Amino acid sequence: MPDNASIAPAAPTPASFALVHPLDEFYKLAGQPLPPLVAVDGEAVPEPYKRLLVHQNDMTPTLEAFYRGRLHLQVLGRRQKDDSYFREVILLLNATNQPVEFGAIKINLALFPPAAREQILKEELPLGHILEECKILHTSRPRAFLRLASDRLISEVLKLTGAQMLYGRRNTLFDPQGFPLAEIVEILPVAGKKEGPA
Repeated sequence: MPDNASIAPAAPTPASFALVHPLDEFYKLAGQPLPPLVAVDGEAVPEPYKRLLVHQNDMTPTLEAFYRGRLHLQVLGRRQKDDSYFREVILLLNATNQPVEFGAIKINLALFPPAAREQILKEELPLGHILEECKILHTSRPRAFLRLASDRLISEVLKLTGAQMLYGRRNTLFDPQGFPLAEIVEILPVAGKKEGPA
């Protein structure tokens, strides 16, 4: 089990904050430092994190295929400034309420059709479901892969015991014109915590 000293804390520089944006917004609002984290090469991400993170697919269907179950959303925090809608979330398995992802997302509401905007603001479905159901064309382009030591918040929401070494990614979803639909930080729980049918 790693301790926080095993990863150098993220330096408070613009590059560091861009790396974990928009998660940094929620930590800043809470007056809390970011967890210790570093960017890593995709090839250095161990399995099964690698197949869950190192690709250009949406995370919702990737996690649903891995856990063999549908996911729902729990919103921990939100804020909106004009058409920029930020939320801090957990994705959970419908059948067991097992948390399978913690993260934060910044959504550009202006780029979504009205029906999709309405669904986003209802805060019931993961964005991946809305993109699929509303047939919104987009591409997923991970910008960085992350290794981090879980802090108190992450351990609590992902139901972890003690500090754990976790992996995640910083992703951007683009529309066909190249405008960013959403910026996302996605952090996964400890590998091997897989439930559901075999």
